[in-house]
Amino acid sequence: MIYSKFALLLFIAILTTGCGGNPYLDASLKPAEMEGKHQSWFEEQWGKPSAKSKRFFGGETWTYFRIAGGKSSAPFWNFAPNECQISLDFDKEGKLEDSSYSGC
Repeated sequence: MIYSKFALLLFIAILTTGCGGNPYLDASLKPAEMEGKHQSWFEEQWGKPSAKSKRFFGGETWTYFRIAGGKSSAPFWNFAPNECQISLDFDKEGKLEDSSYSGC
Protein backbone atom coordinates (compact mmCIF):
# COMPACT_ATOMS: atom_id res chain seq x y z
CA MET A 1 0.00 0.00 0.00
CA ILE A 2 2.80 2.43 0.91
CA TYR A 3 4.68 1.57 -2.30
CA SER A 4 1.67 2.33 -4.49
CA LYS A 5 1.22 5.74 -2.82
CA PHE A 6 4.92 6.47 -3.25
CA ALA A 7 4.76 5.43 -6.91
CA LEU A 8 1.74 7.69 -7.46
CA LEU A 9 3.47 10.67 -5.83
CA LEU A 10 6.62 10.03 -7.87
CA PHE A 11 4.57 9.85 -11.07
CA ILE A 12 2.83 13.15 -10.29
CA ALA A 13 6.16 14.82 -9.46
CA ILE A 14 7.71 13.67 -12.74
CA LEU A 15 4.63 14.73 -14.69
CA THR A 16 4.55 18.23 -13.24
CA THR A 17 8.27 18.88 -13.68
CA GLY A 18 8.26 17.50 -17.20
CA CYS A 19 5.55 19.87 -18.35
CA GLY A 20 7.71 23.00 -18.48
CA GLY A 21 7.61 25.60 -21.21
CA ASN A 22 5.10 28.06 -22.50
CA PRO A 23 1.92 26.34 -23.68
CA TYR A 24 0.76 29.41 -25.61
CA LEU A 25 3.93 29.59 -27.71
CA ASP A 26 4.03 25.82 -28.16
CA ALA A 27 0.43 25.89 -29.41
CA SER A 28 1.24 28.52 -32.04
CA LEU A 29 4.77 27.55 -33.12
CA LYS A 30 4.50 23.76 -33.47
CA PRO A 31 1.50 23.82 -35.86
CA ALA A 32 3.12 26.66 -37.82
CA GLU A 33 6.25 24.53 -38.18
CA MET A 34 4.30 21.45 -39.31
CA GLU A 35 2.22 23.50 -41.78
CA GLY A 36 5.38 25.03 -43.24
CA LYS A 37 4.34 28.63 -42.63
CA HIS A 38 6.25 31.15 -44.71
CA GLN A 39 8.15 34.25 -43.58
CA SER A 40 5.44 36.49 -45.02
CA TRP A 41 2.84 34.84 -42.75
CA PHE A 42 4.91 35.60 -39.64
CA GLU A 43 5.57 39.17 -40.76
CA GLU A 44 1.84 39.67 -41.32
CA GLN A 45 0.80 38.07 -38.02
CA TRP A 46 3.66 39.09 -35.70
CA GLY A 47 5.07 42.19 -37.39
CA LYS A 48 8.65 42.86 -38.44
CA PRO A 49 11.26 40.87 -36.50
CA SER A 50 13.56 42.63 -34.06
CA ALA A 51 16.61 41.08 -35.74
CA LYS A 52 17.48 38.97 -38.80
CA SER A 53 20.60 36.93 -39.46
CA LYS A 54 21.75 34.60 -42.25
CA ARG A 55 22.14 30.90 -41.54
CA PHE A 56 25.26 28.99 -42.60
CA PHE A 57 23.49 26.57 -44.99
CA GLY A 58 21.02 29.13 -46.33
CA GLY A 59 17.89 30.64 -44.95
CA GLU A 60 17.49 33.13 -42.13
CA THR A 61 16.97 33.29 -38.40
CA TRP A 62 14.46 35.85 -37.21
CA THR A 63 14.45 36.99 -33.60
CA TYR A 64 11.53 38.63 -31.84
CA PHE A 65 11.84 40.31 -28.44
CA ARG A 66 8.61 40.72 -26.48
CA ILE A 67 7.67 41.75 -22.97
CA ALA A 68 5.95 38.77 -21.35
CA GLY A 69 4.64 39.86 -17.96
CA GLY A 70 6.88 40.73 -15.08
CA LYS A 71 6.92 41.21 -11.35
CA SER A 72 7.01 44.02 -8.82
CA SER A 73 9.49 43.94 -6.00
CA ALA A 74 9.65 45.64 -2.63
CA PRO A 75 10.49 48.20 -1.23
CA PHE A 76 9.51 50.62 -4.02
CA TRP A 77 7.36 48.17 -6.03
CA ASN A 78 9.40 48.71 -9.17
CA PHE A 79 8.18 46.68 -12.12
CA ALA A 80 10.75 44.31 -13.66
CA PRO A 81 9.50 43.01 -17.03
CA ASN A 82 10.31 39.53 -18.32
CA GLU A 83 11.84 39.82 -21.76
CA CYS A 84 10.90 36.96 -24.04
CA GLN A 85 13.19 36.05 -26.95
CA ILE A 86 11.68 34.00 -29.77
CA SER A 87 13.95 32.64 -32.53
CA LEU A 88 12.53 31.35 -35.80
CA ASP A 89 14.75 29.44 -38.24
CA PHE A 90 13.66 29.52 -41.88
CA ASP A 91 15.00 27.34 -44.68
CA LYS A 92 16.15 28.51 -48.13
CA GLU A 93 12.55 28.71 -49.38
CA GLY A 94 11.51 30.87 -46.42
CA LYS A 95 9.47 28.18 -44.63
CA LEU A 96 9.67 27.73 -40.86
CA GLU A 97 12.11 24.94 -40.05
CA ASP A 98 12.65 25.27 -36.29
CA SER A 99 11.80 27.57 -33.40
CA SER A 100 12.94 28.22 -29.86
CA TYR A 101 12.18 30.66 -27.08
CA SER A 102 13.57 31.72 -23.73
CA GLY A 103 12.48 33.96 -20.90
CA CYS A 104 8.80 33.52 -21.71
